[in-house]
Amino acid sequence: MGTIQDHLGGADRPTEPHSTMARMSRSGSGGPPPPRRRNRRAAGEVAPALQHRRKRRIVRRVIAVVLVALLVPTVWSYYQTVSAPGTDPVTVRSVEWLKNNGMTGVVNSVEHWWYTHHAPPIGGKLKHGLPHSSGVSGTAQGKKGSSASVPAHLPPPAPIPPLVATPLAGEGIWTPTGRTVQGLPAVYITYFRPDALHTGIVVGAMWMDTTLLKAQLVPGLQEPGGPNPWGGAVPLDQRAALVAAFNSGFKVVDSRGGYYGFGQEVRPLVNGIASLVIDSNGKPSVGLWGRDFVLGPNIATVRQNLSLLVDQGQLPAGLASDSNIKWGATVGNNVYVWRSGVGIDANGGLVYVAGNGLSVPSLATLLQRAGAVRAMELDINSSWVSAYTFQQADPANPASVHGVKLLPGMQRSEDRYLVPGERDFFALFAAH
Repeated sequence: MGTIQDHLGGADRPTEPHSTMARMSRSGSGGPPPPRRRNRRAAGEVAPALQHRRKRRIVRRVIAVVLVALLVPTVWSYYQTVSAPGTDPVTVRSVEWLKNNGMTGVVNSVEHWWYTHHAPPIGGKLKHGLPHSSGVSGTAQGKKGSSASVPAHLPPPAPIPPLVATPLAGEGIWTPTGRTVQGLPAVYITYFRPDALHTGIVVGAMWMDTTLLKAQLVPGLQEPGGPNPWGGAVPLDQRAALVAAFNSGFKVVDSRGGYYGFGQEVRPLVNGIASLVIDSNGKPSVGLWGRDFVLGPNIATVRQNLSLLVDQGQLPAGLASDSNIKWGATVGNNVYVWRSGVGIDANGGLVYVAGNGLSVPSLATLLQRAGAVRAMELDINSSWVSAYTFQQADPANPASVHGVKLLPGMQRSEDRYLVPGERDFFALFAAH
């Protein structure tokens, strides 16, 4: 008996997959496409993605090239600044680089904020008392040589009236210091507190006899520009006569004034601006340009800086305002920072005052109390304020000298003005 499958026929025959797939393909219903079609479709999908990635890589490379092109001059400029000859530390050079490249406003704002929030403490006592004078040591040898007669000289300065209720022993009393000239003290120094509130800080003053000493502005490697015969330092052949030195004013571009030296008006002088003037004999003085001094053949050097702090023995109006128009472009008048100033007394003696925690009004008051009848502000901030007397390191060699800081807290080293530096300064030499 046959089965149902036998009657249906071919029940035991194998299926025909290839024929079936072919028919499905021809009919277009279901099943994967042929391999060639799949490859063409995949290639069509991948090509745009590859092109997009290539474009992004090209864009990134173009951006990188543009950034490098922009950064190379900047990096090179900064490298030149921090690697240039001089004594300024990298931190100071970096700040100056920012200011020279359009960031002055930002730097000034940051400095103002910092000093305002780090003002000196009110009250307190000096941890180590007043600094001590190094005393008289050695003799500066002028080019005129020694003389049997006593040279003309000024009377020593009068004590500075104390600003505190209970002055310390020796506060405000002038002491002869450094190298003598023809056996006479040419420099006196003293120490005192700056006001009745800030009794935990100390200020120093240096008085210089302008009949025993002659002054010379020494241009720095960068400031104030113009001729620079000494290369930014006191040369070895001048050190036998070196007695004292102190910092100059702001960078000339910030001084609101000009500079004249070595027969050249490097930057135009401005009437009404405070000026330290040195005549052709080396005698220094301080006053108002256009009123107290005019340019003539007897003028050797004029270094201008801001407005007078003391005029005819009086403090000018406006010192108490927190303005930076007349007395500085960085911080206001009432911000307490390292400051320095110089003036001339009634006898013609030169008076330098410097210290930390000083405002413009307090600096002016101290110069006035130190005897100045006309006085001006010099540079500010710890990097720039520095003053020295000089002592002879080798008794057999008058040119072998080393500096002694006016204040121990002054940041720069004792050889600052004996090695080439960026900023100009004033040096005082034996005139006899």
